[in-house]
Amino acid sequence: MGLFILRRLSVMIFTALCLTFIVFFLTNLDANLEKLAKTQGNMRMSDAEVTSWLDKNGYSQPTALKYGQWLGVFPGWTRTVENEVTGRCISGPVSPEDAAMAPTFCGIIQGDWGYSTVFRDEVSTIVGKRLSLTGRLMFWVLVLMVPSALLIGVLAGMREGTLTDRSLSTVSILTTATPEYVSGVIFIAIFTSSAVGLKWFKGTATSAMDNPTFENFFLPVLTIALYGMGYIARMTRASMTEVMTAQYIRTARLKGVSFYNIVVKHALRNALIAPFTVIMLQFPWLLNGVVIVETLFNYKGFGWVLVQAAGNNDIELLLAVSVVSVVVVLLTQLISDIGYVYLNPRIRIS
Repeated sequence: MGLFILRRLSVMIFTALCLTFIVFFLTNLDANLEKLAKTQGNMRMSDAEVTSWLDKNGYSQPTALKYGQWLGVFPGWTRTVENEVTGRCISGPVSPEDAAMAPTFCGIIQGDWGYSTVFRDEVSTIVGKRLSLTGRLMFWVLVLMVPSALLIGVLAGMREGTLTDRSLSTVSILTTATPEYVSGVIFIAIFTSSAVGLKWFKGTATSAMDNPTFENFFLPVLTIALYGMGYIARMTRASMTEVMTAQYIRTARLKGVSFYNIVVKHALRNALIAPFTVIMLQFPWLLNGVVIVETLFNYKGFGWVLVQAAGNNDIELLLAVSVVSVVVVLLTQLISDIGYVYLNPRIRIS
């Protein structure tokens, strides 16, 4: 198991470097850098002024060198003009003596994620705050989604072909086929509109950022949970149906084992192998797939800040969001593989 984890970690690191370099390359294309220069300077800047601004702020260097500086494996750039020194690791123009005291390396490895040109704050502070808000949303979505989906899938799979199976399968398909922006708008129209007469919840989740309550937080949680619930339920139902027709289940029935014990002691663990992988894959989707829901309910979490960074060409913030997304995806895949090995001894033996 230890060797397996080490191999997967090495692949994860290589994959993370490749993906982050691709994102870094795309965000540092000439068109994006020109837009950044004009946004931070003047929209009427000439080409010469744009080139001067980019050179002054270290954007004119080769892409590979800038990527190494951003990672923190290459020394940060410095520039001296009229006895004043500026640089990646230096806060503002300083004297050469003060510049000598500044750190040489200042990338994400050293914990320096850069400065947001839109929010005028440290990127690490912004990402930490927004990630915690989305983490809270993800937690309650999983609390509602996973038990409900497993229960629906197990009940449907236990009684294949019955009215219960067909009814629960239909509900699962409908929830999966309905996008979040459709169900979200429907919920807002029904449960927050005084015209309908069911003004039970608030149509915005902005207040839930500071004080989450059932009234201001339930609708976004329900909107996200319903969409993922159907997929997990269908996978659980398919897995449970396959297990219930296995030979060892038939043998247990012939021996007179009660239906409850067959399901709980024999079928359930094997039936949860496939849904476990699907559940783990929900984490990356929840992290980045909540963009629509957070925008719809005005909940300023991780997905919302991703939209702001991309729309306003905030390169440092966009890179940080990309790094967090890549790490979450790779970690959940690793946990999924380890859990799959634990739940299925045959893979461990082989």
